[in-house]
Amino acid sequence: MAKLLQKLESRHVSMIAIGGSIGTGIFLASGYAIHVAGPGGAVLAYCVMAIIVYFLMTSLGELSAYKPSSGSFCDYTTMYVGKSFGFAMGYNYWLNWAITIAVDISAASMVMSYWFPQVNPAWFSLAVFVAILIANLFSVKIYGEVEYWLSFLKVSVIIVFIILGIFTIFYEPNFGTNRWTIGDAPFHKGWMGFITVFLFAGFSFQGTELVGVASGETKNPEVSIPKAIRMVFWRITLFYVLSMGVISLLISYTDPRLAYQNDVSMSPYTLIFSTYLSKYAGHVINFIILVALISAANASMYSSTRILWFLGHSGQTPGIFKYINSKGVPIIALFTTATVGSLTFISSFIGNGTFFKYIVQISSLAGFLAWFGIALSHYKFRKKHLAALGGEAILKYKAKFYPYAQIISMIVICFIIIAQFITFDTNYHIIDFIAVYSAIIIFALTYIGHKIYSLKKKKLPKS
Repeated sequence: MAKLLQKLESRHVSMIAIGGSIGTGIFLASGYAIHVAGPGGAVLAYCVMAIIVYFLMTSLGELSAYKPSSGSFCDYTTMYVGKSFGFAMGYNYWLNWAITIAVDISAASMVMSYWFPQVNPAWFSLAVFVAILIANLFSVKIYGEVEYWLSFLKVSVIIVFIILGIFTIFYEPNFGTNRWTIGDAPFHKGWMGFITVFLFAGFSFQGTELVGVASGETKNPEVSIPKAIRMVFWRITLFYVLSMGVISLLISYTDPRLAYQNDVSMSPYTLIFSTYLSKYAGHVINFIILVALISAANASMYSSTRILWFLGHSGQTPGIFKYINSKGVPIIALFTTATVGSLTFISSFIGNGTFFKYIVQISSLAGFLAWFGIALSHYKFRKKHLAALGGEAILKYKAKFYPYAQIISMIVICFIIIAQFITFDTNYHIIDFIAVYSAIIIFALTYIGHKIYSLKKKKLPKS
Protein backbone atom coordinates (compact mmCIF):
# COMPACT_ATOMS: atom_id res chain seq x y z
CA MET A 1 0.00 0.00 0.00
CA ALA A 2 1.21 3.50 -0.81
CA LYS A 3 2.08 5.97 1.94
CA LEU A 4 2.02 9.70 2.57
CA LEU A 5 4.83 11.43 0.70
CA GLN A 6 7.18 13.96 2.30
CA LYS A 7 7.05 16.60 -0.43
CA LEU A 8 6.33 19.83 1.45
CA GLU A 9 9.36 22.13 1.49
CA SER A 10 10.39 24.64 4.12
CA ARG A 11 8.83 27.58 2.23
CA HIS A 12 5.52 25.70 2.00
CA VAL A 13 5.46 24.98 5.73
CA SER A 14 6.41 28.54 6.67
CA MET A 15 3.62 30.02 4.54
CA ILE A 16 1.07 27.43 5.74
CA ALA A 17 1.93 28.36 9.32
CA ILE A 18 1.09 32.03 8.82
CA GLY A 19 -1.42 31.73 6.00
CA GLY A 20 -3.72 29.54 8.07
CA SER A 21 -4.60 32.43 10.36
CA ILE A 22 -5.05 35.15 7.73
CA GLY A 23 -8.68 35.48 6.72
CA THR A 24 -11.76 37.57 7.33
CA GLY A 25 -10.58 38.04 10.93
CA ILE A 26 -8.03 40.59 9.75
CA PHE A 27 -9.64 41.98 6.58
CA LEU A 28 -13.16 42.52 7.95
CA ALA A 29 -13.23 42.05 11.73
CA SER A 30 -10.17 44.11 12.70
CA GLY A 31 -12.12 47.36 12.44
CA TYR A 32 -15.03 45.88 14.36
CA ALA A 33 -12.66 44.88 17.17
CA ILE A 34 -11.48 48.49 17.50
CA HIS A 35 -15.10 49.67 17.44
CA VAL A 36 -15.98 47.33 20.34
CA ALA A 37 -12.98 47.80 22.65
CA GLY A 38 -11.38 51.02 21.47
CA PRO A 39 -7.82 51.26 20.08
CA GLY A 40 -6.06 50.29 23.29
CA GLY A 41 -8.40 47.41 24.15
CA ALA A 42 -8.22 45.90 20.66
CA VAL A 43 -4.44 46.16 20.30
CA LEU A 44 -3.89 44.77 23.82
CA ALA A 45 -6.29 41.86 23.21
CA TYR A 46 -4.50 40.87 20.00
CA CYS A 47 -1.07 41.23 21.66
CA VAL A 48 -2.05 38.90 24.51
CA MET A 49 -3.61 36.40 22.12
CA ALA A 50 -0.49 36.50 19.92
CA ILE A 51 1.60 35.50 22.96
CA ILE A 52 -0.75 32.58 23.75
CA VAL A 53 -0.60 31.41 20.13
CA TYR A 54 3.20 31.61 20.26
CA PHE A 55 3.22 29.42 23.38
CA LEU A 56 0.99 26.88 21.65
CA MET A 57 3.04 26.89 18.47
CA THR A 58 6.32 26.31 20.29
CA SER A 59 4.69 23.40 22.14
CA LEU A 60 3.47 21.94 18.86
CA GLY A 61 6.84 22.65 17.25
CA GLU A 62 8.71 20.65 19.89
CA LEU A 63 6.38 17.67 19.52
CA SER A 64 6.30 17.84 15.70
CA ALA A 65 10.08 18.11 15.35
CA TYR A 66 10.54 15.17 17.73
CA LYS A 67 7.86 12.97 16.14
CA PRO A 68 6.39 14.27 12.86
CA SER A 69 2.84 13.02 12.38
CA SER A 70 -0.04 13.79 10.03
CA GLY A 71 -2.21 12.99 13.03
CA SER A 72 -0.56 16.01 14.65
CA PHE A 73 -1.56 16.62 18.27
CA CYS A 74 -4.37 14.04 17.93
CA ASP A 75 -1.55 11.50 17.83
CA TYR A 76 0.24 13.24 20.70
CA THR A 77 -2.85 13.38 22.91
CA THR A 78 -3.31 9.63 22.44
CA MET A 79 0.30 8.90 23.39
CA TYR A 80 0.82 11.39 26.21
CA VAL A 81 -2.66 12.08 27.67
CA GLY A 82 -4.75 8.96 27.09
CA LYS A 83 -6.40 6.85 24.38
CA SER A 84 -9.93 8.06 25.07
CA PHE A 85 -8.83 11.69 25.16
CA GLY A 86 -6.90 11.23 21.91
CA PHE A 87 -9.86 9.45 20.31
CA ALA A 88 -12.22 12.30 21.20
CA MET A 89 -9.65 14.91 20.15
CA GLY A 90 -9.17 13.24 16.77
CA TYR A 91 -12.87 13.27 15.95
CA ASN A 92 -13.21 16.81 17.35
CA TYR A 93 -10.42 18.11 15.12
CA TRP A 94 -11.64 16.26 12.04
CA LEU A 95 -15.16 17.59 12.57
CA ASN A 96 -13.77 21.06 13.20
CA TRP A 97 -12.04 21.34 9.84
CA ALA A 98 -14.63 19.36 7.88
CA ILE A 99 -17.28 21.83 9.08
CA THR A 100 -14.94 24.74 8.45
CA ILE A 101 -14.90 23.80 4.76
CA ALA A 102 -18.60 24.64 4.78
CA VAL A 103 -17.93 27.86 6.72
CA ASP A 104 -15.33 29.09 4.24
CA ILE A 105 -17.30 28.10 1.15
CA SER A 106 -20.47 29.74 2.48
CA ALA A 107 -18.51 32.92 3.18
CA ALA A 108 -16.92 32.80 -0.28
CA SER A 109 -20.35 32.61 -1.92
CA MET A 110 -21.43 35.69 0.05
CA VAL A 111 -18.31 37.53 -1.12
CA MET A 112 -19.08 36.66 -4.75
CA SER A 113 -22.55 38.14 -4.26
CA TYR A 114 -20.81 41.52 -3.89
CA TRP A 115 -20.24 41.45 -7.66
CA PHE A 116 -23.13 39.22 -8.75
CA PRO A 117 -26.07 39.84 -6.39
CA GLN A 118 -28.56 38.39 -8.87
CA VAL A 119 -26.89 34.94 -9.01
CA ASN A 120 -27.86 32.17 -6.58
CA PRO A 121 -24.95 31.82 -4.05
CA ALA A 122 -25.24 28.01 -4.30
CA TRP A 123 -23.56 28.15 -7.74
CA PHE A 124 -20.57 29.97 -6.28
CA SER A 125 -20.39 27.45 -3.44
CA LEU A 126 -20.35 24.62 -5.98
CA ALA A 127 -17.57 26.25 -8.03
CA VAL A 128 -15.31 26.82 -5.00
CA PHE A 129 -16.04 23.34 -3.66
CA VAL A 130 -15.07 21.65 -6.94
CA ALA A 131 -11.91 23.78 -7.22
CA ILE A 132 -10.53 22.86 -3.79
CA LEU A 133 -11.51 19.20 -4.24
CA ILE A 134 -9.50 19.07 -7.47
CA ALA A 135 -6.53 20.79 -5.79
CA ASN A 136 -6.53 18.11 -3.08
CA LEU A 137 -6.82 15.21 -5.54
CA PHE A 138 -3.25 15.78 -6.68
CA SER A 139 -0.08 15.18 -4.67
CA VAL A 140 0.62 17.11 -1.49
CA LYS A 141 3.20 19.19 -3.37
CA ILE A 142 0.39 20.65 -5.51
CA TYR A 143 -1.52 21.52 -2.35
CA GLY A 144 1.63 23.14 -0.95
CA GLU A 145 2.15 25.25 -4.07
CA VAL A 146 -1.48 26.38 -4.22
CA GLU A 147 -1.49 27.30 -0.54
CA TYR A 148 1.89 29.01 -0.82
CA TRP A 149 0.82 31.40 -3.56
CA LEU A 150 -2.62 32.11 -2.10
CA SER A 151 -1.00 32.91 1.26
CA PHE A 152 1.73 34.92 -0.45
CA LEU A 153 -0.92 37.14 -2.05
CA LYS A 154 -2.66 37.71 1.30
CA VAL A 155 0.61 38.53 3.02
CA SER A 156 1.63 40.94 0.25
CA VAL A 157 -1.61 42.90 0.55
CA ILE A 158 -1.19 43.26 4.32
CA ILE A 159 2.39 44.49 3.91
CA VAL A 160 1.30 47.04 1.29
CA PHE A 161 -1.54 48.12 3.60
CA ILE A 162 0.84 48.66 6.52
CA ILE A 163 3.31 50.63 4.37
CA LEU A 164 0.56 52.87 2.94
CA GLY A 165 -0.99 53.23 6.39
CA ILE A 166 2.29 54.34 8.00
CA PHE A 167 2.85 56.75 5.11
CA THR A 168 -0.63 58.21 5.72
CA ILE A 169 -0.03 58.54 9.47
CA PHE A 170 2.77 61.03 8.83
CA TYR A 171 0.20 63.38 7.28
CA GLU A 172 -2.21 63.07 10.22
CA PRO A 173 -2.37 65.73 12.99
CA ASN A 174 -0.21 64.46 15.88
CA PHE A 175 0.34 61.31 13.80
CA GLY A 176 -3.20 60.19 14.58
CA THR A 177 -2.59 59.78 18.34
CA ASN A 178 -5.60 62.01 19.06
CA ARG A 179 -7.82 59.03 18.09
CA TRP A 180 -6.54 57.26 21.21
CA THR A 181 -8.00 59.96 23.47
CA ILE A 182 -11.49 60.38 21.98
CA GLY A 183 -14.40 59.54 24.31
CA ASP A 184 -13.42 56.78 26.74
CA ALA A 185 -10.50 55.63 24.58
CA PRO A 186 -8.09 53.97 24.60
CA PHE A 187 -10.10 51.30 26.48
CA HIS A 188 -13.69 51.64 25.31
CA LYS A 189 -16.14 49.83 27.66
CA GLY A 190 -13.25 48.88 29.97
CA TRP A 191 -12.75 45.21 30.81
CA MET A 192 -15.96 44.10 29.09
CA GLY A 193 -14.80 45.55 25.78
CA PHE A 194 -11.35 43.98 26.18
CA ILE A 195 -12.73 40.51 27.05
CA THR A 196 -15.21 40.58 24.17
CA VAL A 197 -12.46 41.35 21.65
CA PHE A 198 -10.10 38.87 23.34
CA LEU A 199 -12.58 36.08 22.62
CA PHE A 200 -12.91 37.39 19.09
CA ALA A 201 -9.12 37.50 18.61
CA GLY A 202 -8.92 33.80 19.46
CA PHE A 203 -11.15 32.95 16.49
CA SER A 204 -8.97 35.07 14.20
CA PHE A 205 -5.78 33.17 15.07
CA GLN A 206 -7.20 29.67 14.59
CA GLY A 207 -5.45 27.75 11.83
CA THR A 208 -1.85 28.45 12.86
CA GLU A 209 -1.67 24.88 14.22
CA LEU A 210 -2.03 23.41 10.69
CA VAL A 211 1.75 23.30 10.48
CA GLY A 212 1.57 20.33 12.85
CA VAL A 213 -0.70 18.40 10.48
CA ALA A 214 1.67 19.16 7.60
CA SER A 215 4.70 17.84 9.54
CA GLY A 216 4.01 14.26 8.44
CA GLU A 217 4.48 15.25 4.77
CA THR A 218 7.34 17.70 5.22
CA LYS A 219 10.90 17.26 4.01
CA ASN A 220 13.39 17.46 6.89
CA PRO A 221 10.72 18.27 9.52
CA GLU A 222 13.34 18.63 12.25
CA VAL A 223 14.62 21.69 10.32
CA SER A 224 11.49 22.99 8.55
CA ILE A 225 9.09 22.88 11.52
CA PRO A 226 11.26 24.83 14.02
CA LYS A 227 12.03 27.40 11.31
CA ALA A 228 8.32 27.90 10.61
CA ILE A 229 7.51 28.14 14.33
CA ARG A 230 10.18 30.77 14.97
CA MET A 231 8.76 32.95 12.21
CA VAL A 232 5.13 32.65 13.34
CA PHE A 233 5.25 34.96 16.33
CA TRP A 234 6.93 37.80 14.45
CA ARG A 235 4.66 37.42 11.43
CA ILE A 236 1.52 37.35 13.57
CA THR A 237 2.76 40.42 15.44
CA LEU A 238 3.48 42.19 12.16
CA PHE A 239 0.26 41.30 10.34
CA TYR A 240 -2.26 41.52 13.16
CA VAL A 241 -0.92 43.80 15.86
CA LEU A 242 0.84 46.30 13.59
CA SER A 243 -2.08 46.52 11.16
CA MET A 244 -4.46 47.00 14.12
CA GLY A 245 -2.22 49.80 15.33
CA VAL A 246 -2.26 51.47 11.91
CA ILE A 247 -6.06 51.28 11.71
CA SER A 248 -6.45 52.71 15.22
CA LEU A 249 -4.34 55.74 14.29
CA LEU A 250 -6.24 56.43 11.07
CA ILE A 251 -9.88 55.66 11.96
CA SER A 252 -11.62 56.55 15.22
CA TYR A 253 -13.34 53.74 17.12
CA THR A 254 -16.44 55.94 17.10
CA ASP A 255 -16.65 55.79 13.30
CA PRO A 256 -19.99 53.98 12.66
CA ARG A 257 -18.57 52.33 9.53
CA LEU A 258 -16.44 50.00 11.69
CA ALA A 259 -19.57 48.42 13.17
CA TYR A 260 -20.32 46.57 9.91
CA GLN A 261 -18.01 43.55 10.07
CA ASN A 262 -19.77 41.73 7.19
CA ASP A 263 -19.69 44.59 4.67
CA VAL A 264 -16.64 44.72 2.40
CA SER A 265 -17.19 48.41 1.65
CA MET A 266 -16.87 49.11 5.40
CA SER A 267 -13.66 47.10 5.88
CA PRO A 268 -10.89 49.27 7.37
CA TYR A 269 -8.70 47.99 4.55
CA THR A 270 -11.19 49.30 1.99
CA LEU A 271 -11.58 52.61 3.82
CA ILE A 272 -7.83 53.23 3.94
CA PHE A 273 -6.99 51.80 0.50
CA SER A 274 -9.70 54.04 -0.97
CA THR A 275 -7.39 56.98 -0.33
CA TYR A 276 -5.10 55.55 -3.00
CA LEU A 277 -7.37 53.34 -5.11
CA SER A 278 -10.56 55.43 -5.03
CA LYS A 279 -13.65 53.48 -6.08
CA TYR A 280 -11.65 50.35 -6.90
CA ALA A 281 -10.63 49.74 -3.27
CA GLY A 282 -13.77 47.76 -2.47
CA HIS A 283 -13.18 45.47 -5.47
CA VAL A 284 -9.54 44.88 -4.54
CA ILE A 285 -10.29 44.03 -0.91
CA ASN A 286 -13.25 41.87 -1.91
CA PHE A 287 -10.95 39.90 -4.22
CA ILE A 288 -8.34 39.45 -1.48
CA ILE A 289 -11.01 38.29 0.97
CA LEU A 290 -12.19 35.78 -1.65
CA VAL A 291 -8.61 34.52 -2.03
CA ALA A 292 -8.28 34.26 1.75
CA LEU A 293 -11.47 32.19 2.00
CA ILE A 294 -10.50 29.85 -0.86
CA SER A 295 -7.09 29.42 0.79
CA ALA A 296 -8.77 28.64 4.12
CA ALA A 297 -11.15 26.14 2.50
CA ASN A 298 -8.22 24.49 0.75
CA ALA A 299 -6.32 24.17 4.05
CA SER A 300 -9.43 22.87 5.81
CA MET A 301 -9.92 20.14 3.19
CA TYR A 302 -6.27 19.12 3.45
CA SER A 303 -6.04 19.01 7.24
CA SER A 304 -9.37 17.26 7.87
CA THR A 305 -8.51 14.63 5.23
CA ARG A 306 -5.16 13.88 6.92
CA ILE A 307 -6.78 13.65 10.35
CA LEU A 308 -9.40 11.17 9.08
CA TRP A 309 -6.61 9.19 7.40
CA PHE A 310 -4.74 9.12 10.71
CA LEU A 311 -7.83 7.88 12.55
CA GLY A 312 -8.09 5.04 10.04
CA HIS A 313 -4.34 4.37 10.15
CA SER A 314 -4.40 4.14 13.95
CA GLY A 315 -7.46 1.86 14.02
CA GLN A 316 -9.86 4.47 15.42
CA THR A 317 -12.08 4.38 12.31
CA PRO A 318 -12.72 1.64 9.72
CA GLY A 319 -9.49 0.65 7.95
CA ILE A 320 -10.80 1.82 4.58
CA PHE A 321 -9.90 5.41 5.53
CA LYS A 322 -6.19 4.61 5.66
CA TYR A 323 -6.10 3.78 1.94
CA ILE A 324 -3.69 5.99 -0.02
CA ASN A 325 -3.43 6.12 -3.81
CA SER A 326 -0.22 6.12 -5.86
CA LYS A 327 0.05 9.93 -5.59
CA GLY A 328 0.13 9.80 -1.79
CA VAL A 329 -3.45 11.10 -1.39
CA PRO A 330 -5.79 9.48 1.22
CA ILE A 331 -8.51 9.30 -1.39
CA ILE A 332 -11.29 7.67 0.67
CA ALA A 333 -10.71 10.07 3.56
CA LEU A 334 -10.74 12.96 1.08
CA PHE A 335 -14.10 12.08 -0.47
CA THR A 336 -15.66 11.39 2.94
CA THR A 337 -14.46 14.73 4.24
CA ALA A 338 -15.65 16.43 1.06
CA THR A 339 -19.11 14.94 1.63
CA VAL A 340 -19.29 16.54 5.08
CA GLY A 341 -17.92 19.79 3.65
CA SER A 342 -20.65 19.80 1.01
CA LEU A 343 -23.12 20.53 3.82
CA THR A 344 -22.53 24.11 2.74
CA PHE A 345 -25.22 23.64 0.10
CA ILE A 346 -27.83 23.34 2.84
CA SER A 347 -27.32 27.06 3.31
CA SER A 348 -29.10 27.71 0.01
CA PHE A 349 -32.27 26.21 1.51
CA ILE A 350 -32.30 27.57 5.08
CA GLY A 351 -30.52 30.86 4.43
CA ASN A 352 -26.81 31.69 4.39
CA GLY A 353 -27.00 33.82 7.52
CA THR A 354 -28.57 31.22 9.81
CA PHE A 355 -26.48 28.30 8.62
CA PHE A 356 -23.28 30.34 8.64
CA LYS A 357 -23.88 31.56 12.19
CA TYR A 358 -24.26 28.09 13.71
CA ILE A 359 -21.43 26.31 11.89
CA VAL A 360 -19.03 29.12 12.74
CA GLN A 361 -19.90 28.77 16.43
CA ILE A 362 -19.43 24.99 16.36
CA SER A 363 -16.11 25.04 14.51
CA SER A 364 -14.71 27.92 16.57
CA LEU A 365 -15.11 26.19 19.92
CA ALA A 366 -13.81 22.92 18.44
CA GLY A 367 -10.69 24.88 17.50
CA PHE A 368 -10.19 26.03 21.08
CA LEU A 369 -10.51 22.42 22.27
CA ALA A 370 -7.75 21.52 19.83
CA TRP A 371 -5.54 24.27 21.27
CA PHE A 372 -6.14 22.92 24.76
CA GLY A 373 -5.10 19.49 23.50
CA ILE A 374 -1.80 20.89 22.20
CA ALA A 375 -0.91 22.53 25.52
CA LEU A 376 -1.95 19.51 27.61
CA SER A 377 -0.11 17.03 25.36
CA HIS A 378 3.12 18.97 25.56
CA TYR A 379 2.79 19.43 29.32
CA LYS A 380 2.24 15.68 29.81
CA PHE A 381 5.04 14.81 27.36
CA ARG A 382 7.58 16.85 29.29
CA LYS A 383 6.32 15.93 32.75
CA LYS A 384 5.75 12.16 32.42
CA HIS A 385 7.45 10.84 29.28
CA LEU A 386 10.53 12.85 28.29
CA ALA A 387 12.85 11.58 31.04
CA ALA A 388 12.19 7.93 30.09
CA LEU A 389 12.82 8.73 26.41
CA GLY A 390 16.27 10.22 27.05
CA GLY A 391 15.65 13.69 28.45
CA GLU A 392 15.96 17.06 26.72
CA ALA A 393 18.99 15.84 24.77
CA ILE A 394 16.68 14.04 22.31
CA LEU A 395 14.77 17.21 21.43
CA LYS A 396 15.57 18.75 18.05
CA TYR A 397 13.65 21.89 19.02
CA LYS A 398 12.90 23.06 22.56
CA ALA A 399 9.80 25.05 23.46
CA LYS A 400 10.47 28.02 25.68
CA PHE A 401 9.02 28.88 29.10
CA TYR A 402 7.99 25.34 30.07
CA PRO A 403 5.88 24.66 32.15
CA TYR A 404 4.52 28.18 32.63
CA ALA A 405 3.64 28.70 28.97
CA GLN A 406 1.56 25.51 28.82
CA ILE A 407 -0.23 26.14 32.13
CA ILE A 408 -1.03 29.75 31.22
CA SER A 409 -2.28 28.65 27.79
CA MET A 410 -4.62 26.04 29.28
CA ILE A 411 -6.02 28.52 31.81
CA VAL A 412 -6.62 31.15 29.12
CA ILE A 413 -8.28 28.64 26.78
CA CYS A 414 -10.58 27.40 29.57
CA PHE A 415 -11.52 31.01 30.26
CA ILE A 416 -12.28 31.61 26.57
CA ILE A 417 -14.47 28.50 26.39
CA ILE A 418 -16.42 29.31 29.57
CA ALA A 419 -16.78 33.00 28.73
CA GLN A 420 -18.53 32.40 25.39
CA PHE A 421 -21.85 33.32 27.01
CA ILE A 422 -20.64 36.94 27.06
CA THR A 423 -21.25 37.06 23.31
CA PHE A 424 -24.96 36.12 23.72
CA ASP A 425 -27.63 38.72 23.08
CA THR A 426 -29.98 39.55 25.95
CA ASN A 427 -32.80 37.67 24.19
CA TYR A 428 -30.86 34.50 23.32
CA HIS A 429 -32.62 31.11 23.11
CA ILE A 430 -31.60 27.67 24.34
CA ILE A 431 -30.70 26.72 20.76
CA ASP A 432 -28.03 29.44 20.80
CA PHE A 433 -26.50 28.01 23.97
CA ILE A 434 -26.51 24.47 22.55
CA ALA A 435 -25.00 25.65 19.24
CA VAL A 436 -22.16 27.52 20.94
CA TYR A 437 -21.27 24.69 23.33
CA SER A 438 -22.13 21.76 21.03
CA ALA A 439 -18.45 21.08 20.33
CA ILE A 440 -17.90 20.57 24.09
CA ILE A 441 -20.95 18.31 24.29
CA ILE A 442 -19.82 16.19 21.33
CA PHE A 443 -16.27 15.95 22.71
CA ALA A 444 -17.52 14.88 26.15
CA LEU A 445 -19.90 12.26 24.74
CA THR A 446 -17.19 10.86 22.45
CA TYR A 447 -14.70 10.69 25.33
CA ILE A 448 -17.17 9.00 27.69
CA GLY A 449 -18.35 6.58 25.00
CA HIS A 450 -14.81 5.49 24.18
CA LYS A 451 -13.95 5.18 27.88
CA ILE A 452 -16.95 2.91 28.53
CA TYR A 453 -16.17 0.83 25.42
CA SER A 454 -12.53 0.43 26.50
CA LEU A 455 -13.52 -0.66 30.02
CA LYS A 456 -16.01 -3.21 28.69
CA LYS A 457 -13.42 -4.54 26.26
CA LYS A 458 -10.96 -5.06 29.12
CA LYS A 459 -13.52 -7.07 31.08
CA LEU A 460 -14.28 -9.44 28.20
CA PRO A 461 -12.67 -12.87 28.68
CA LYS A 462 -9.81 -13.58 26.32
CA SER A 463 -10.55 -16.39 23.90
